[in-house]
Amino acid sequence: MSASPRIDAAEPQTAAGNIPAGMKKITFMGFMALTGPLWGRLDEADGLPVMGFRVEDRHCNPMQVCHGGMLMTFADMLLGFTVGVAEGGRKFMPTVNLAGDYVGPAPLGSWVEGKGRLIRQTRNLGFAESLITADGVPCLRASGIMKIPAKDSREGDILSLFR
Repeated sequence: MSASPRIDAAEPQTAAGNIPAGMKKITFMGFMALTGPLWGRLDEADGLPVMGFRVEDRHCNPMQVCHGGMLMTFADMLLGFTVGVAEGGRKFMPTVNLAGDYVGPAPLGSWVEGKGRLIRQTRNLGFAESLITADGVPCLRASGIMKIPAKDSREGDILSLFR
């Protein structure tokens, strides 16, 4: 894939504020480059991704709160990577369904973070969910169904993004 994401060395700060320890910057090309920077790591307990971003002006609606579209884009990435890592980390997962409930605001400057949880995996589909928080307070509950591609397609190295 020519538009593969790449990971940069961990950076301790962005213009908007500090980034939690252990997070590594994930840099994307194309549409995803417009949403970042996104940060990630693998959870020590289960090896699944933890991802986050600092809410900047460009992520906000006119009320200086993170736009719902940005939160759902973030959830899509998080849940896709969750299923991808659970599947072995060698495939990028297309989204079949994505649902979200906005449960609170993510104000300008807040740290938005989510950790995916794999609910079920079949031969062809992965089901995942996450409670995404802004400075530790829930802002989005999301669930997704991801298509597990055929063995010979959508190759990538998801695990390298988080190490």
